[in-house]
Amino acid sequence: MLLDGERWSAYFRDYKRSAWRLEVQPTYTMPAEAESVARFLRGEPKPGAHNAAWHVTVGQAVAEGKTFGRVRVIREPLTDYIRYQSAWGIPGNIEAGEDIRVLDLTRRTLDLPEQDFWMFDESVVVHLNYRPDGTQINRELIESPDLSKYLRWRDLALAESVPFAEWNSART
Repeated sequence: MLLDGERWSAYFRDYKRSAWRLEVQPTYTMPAEAESVARFLRGEPKPGAHNAAWHVTVGQAVAEGKTFGRVRVIREPLTDYIRYQSAWGIPGNIEAGEDIRVLDLTRRTLDLPEQDFWMFDESVVVHLNYRPDGTQINRELIESPDLSKYLRWRDLALAESVPFAEWNSART
């Protein structure tokens, strides 16, 4: 089943305990972010309200005792998008309450998929499908997922990653 609009938004509002993402694409070509990415690449300052709607979503969930987390997979050299995300997106998301870790696979491989996904309450899996240029094709609810596989990937990604702040301070 493909998810859009309210049906997709409901997962972020209605989950009970945890929302977790494996983020593997080197670039996301999102129309809503195009101007922000261009401003970042021109060296302009980050707008004060950058990503504010996501911060509200995360903040409300955390206030209700829920967790938000993700592991961001990277490979050197960093793409412009990952540089943008690291400078403009991730710090504010962490301030809002999201646990974001970085997994550097530049010089190693792990048994992880090349598929972005969200997992809600360790029981619902949604694939985020992209074209090679990072344009999202769709969001697909996986019917009867092999949860042990997704939990194993989550646990491996968490065990092999470092907190964003540690990764970011090591590269500057």
